[in-house]
Amino acid sequence: MNEKKEKRIASFDKIAQSRDKWKKRNRLYHRTLEKQFSFIIPEGSKVLELGCSTGDLLNAVKPAYGLGVDFSAKAIEIAREKYPHLNFTVADVHDFISDEKFDYIILSDLLTTIWDIQRLFNTIRKYVTPSTKIVISSYNYLWQLVLKLGEKIGLKAKQPTENWLTIKDIDNLLKLEDFEIVKVEKKLLFPKYIPIIHFIFNKFLGNLPGINSLDIINMLTARPVGIEVDKEYSTTIVVPSRNEKGNTENAILRTPEFGSHQEFIFIEGGSQDGTYEEMLRVQKAYPDKDIKVMKQTQKGKGNAVREAFDAATGDILMILDADLTTPPEDMPKFYHALAKNKGEFINGCRLVYPMEKQAMRFLNYLGNKFFGWFFSYLLGQRLKDTLCGTKVLFRKDYEKIKANRAYFGNFDPFGDFDLLFGAAKLNLKITEIIVRYRDREYGSTQISRFKHGWLLIKMSLFAAKKIKFK
Repeated sequence: MNEKKEKRIASFDKIAQSRDKWKKRNRLYHRTLEKQFSFIIPEGSKVLELGCSTGDLLNAVKPAYGLGVDFSAKAIEIAREKYPHLNFTVADVHDFISDEKFDYIILSDLLTTIWDIQRLFNTIRKYVTPSTKIVISSYNYLWQLVLKLGEKIGLKAKQPTENWLTIKDIDNLLKLEDFEIVKVEKKLLFPKYIPIIHFIFNKFLGNLPGINSLDIINMLTARPVGIEVDKEYSTTIVVPSRNEKGNTENAILRTPEFGSHQEFIFIEGGSQDGTYEEMLRVQKAYPDKDIKVMKQTQKGKGNAVREAFDAATGDILMILDADLTTPPEDMPKFYHALAKNKGEFINGCRLVYPMEKQAMRFLNYLGNKFFGWFFSYLLGQRLKDTLCGTKVLFRKDYEKIKANRAYFGNFDPFGDFDLLFGAAKLNLKITEIIVRYRDREYGSTQISRFKHGWLLIKMSLFAAKKIKFK
């Protein structure tokens, strides 16, 4: 072991022995970290923390299986004593190798002290799956002088700091080792707890676009890319319908074959034009197709989609709006994007190509543009079209969204926001497929611009409270 590494280990051994004192002195910062990691990482996950120190953060996320790694033997000794239900090992994170795979890997305030960040990311690839998420917290480099001053005057523990990185620096290092950033969050504008100041600066101002670039904490969630997935999946195509009799048969005729098996679920809700009877006719007319017909038990498209998803058997779940304004011919694009791991939640985008004349009214277009911007801010991922009905995800991920639905509640009659919020809460990579939005050939729109627009705004504000201003 070289002399410099010995000095670094001795420094972190010393910090470990007084860590509780420093945590108490800077409790708002540490509580914010624990709250953010616990929001990102679902309880009961399999979690690895590299640079775990005395194990407090690993314990806070409540893993079903937790493994902490640190090169400070003193830190690991304390961690084992504090949290005997977790697992800890002494190792240099550059060289740590595991045969296990993990759902989440935590790197909290590690990149500022690590000797070779790219080497670390290269090592991490040995124990990830295509769905593993790397969750990174890092100091905002704008705070460098303030934090150094805090060390000098005894407000922060002194520690060897080698690196001050921007988000772009971290993004570049991740890309070099075939990781991509899923989302970025910024937290804590004023790192000391003073009741009114805390509410104004941390709960409100520190979460606003632009101002949040001054926050002390950068939170990044990343995922591995470039892991080849060579598999055909079965699919369930859900067609929620109300007064769409004239479009029902075309949903079958115009959808190309893809995947190992296709299951169609038509689910009808209170039609007055004979849509349900048409569904039964189509089911009988195409015995070579796996077609199921259902009547929803409650109201709203969101309820219809949830009931159909619960009845689905496919590996992949797809929503095809019965008005067919998103062409069924484009569904293979959605399938291949998900199957080839180009994203984990595939969303349609109708706002790029020119639209047919009556496809979307002007106020609807403006509303879609606004919600695209607002959701990009809320979810930390770029979204252009939040209200396109065509959404595709793995059934296993939908089951996780369903299990976590209590966090937001059953608040969305349309179903679009429920799925988007749930996907973002699970850190799924959202990828948009650009489609040509067509004018409907049968029936009329069932969207009320003002009534439903106001409902969408209320749901967005509710989501802002649960995601950004929590």
